[in-house]
Amino acid sequence: MATHQARRRRPAFAGGLAILALCLGFTASPATAAAPPLPDYVALGDSYTAGTGAGDLYAPTPPGCWQSKGGYVDLVAATGQVTLLANLACHGALLVPGGPFYNGAPSVVQQILSRTGRSALAKAELVSITAGAIDAGSLLALRDCATPDTATCAATVAGIRAKLPAITVGLAGTYALLRASAPQAAIAVMGYPRLFDPTRGPLVLPGVTVVPVENQVQVNAAVDALNKAIADAVKLSRTKAVFVDVTQRFLGHAVNSPEPWIVLAPPVPPSTLLPDANFHPNAAGHQAYAAALLSSVVPAQPVYP
Repeated sequence: MATHQARRRRPAFAGGLAILALCLGFTASPATAAAPPLPDYVALGDSYTAGTGAGDLYAPTPPGCWQSKGGYVDLVAATGQVTLLANLACHGALLVPGGPFYNGAPSVVQQILSRTGRSALAKAELVSITAGAIDAGSLLALRDCATPDTATCAATVAGIRAKLPAITVGLAGTYALLRASAPQAAIAVMGYPRLFDPTRGPLVLPGVTVVPVENQVQVNAAVDALNKAIADAVKLSRTKAVFVDVTQRFLGHAVNSPEPWIVLAPPVPPSTLLPDANFHPNAAGHQAYAAALLSSVVPAQPVYP
């Protein structure tokens, strides 16, 4: 019976995503085709999937599980061509709770194992996830590289690179847990964009060099190394998940480009703290993520172990 049901769900999944792609201009469909059942969609992970950058600039205090409306998950769901069962992602989510960057947000593993997560993932036919950046030390990189001090930035990036083998193993275990929890789903593991365009020169705000070219190069190299670690983890997990690289889509749209798809905003008075949404996709960036997800999963069929 289970095998018969699984086979019967395949055309519904493929057909539902084909209609979703048609809505955003990725493919064509016969006008007379009957609308199949919509694929069930679940999202989880960190701030990129939680929609940070698309809405409010600042996280609430205490943050809990902060999400912003208008992120790529909402954009996909708003087409009406998938059934969004749950977006479990939280700003600041780590793979597992604890450590110096833990802000109390449910970790990715906690999202998967929560009551809502178990119920939704058991039905899911499509899952997307972003995870690993904070675990690797992205907050340290942004702190130490947003300064004229090039030596400190280089040392921090070197430290991040040294941690990536362990991050790869942790991500692979997370993907394996996700596959066990969502046995019928196509899993899209989303990567991260490069943040800077070094060809634009030093990032100056206002009149002060915030990020010199050397540090921009270092941060971009760290992002590339993290994306490789994520792609390696997908392979190591043997879950038949798909790594979705977004770096090419964001070319020409870095935070210091004339048309940025990444947020960089000054503090909003009376606060003197930089917004939590900085260095996350803005509305256009989240649209790019939605397009990357759709173009990657439309040709896919559900994967069964």
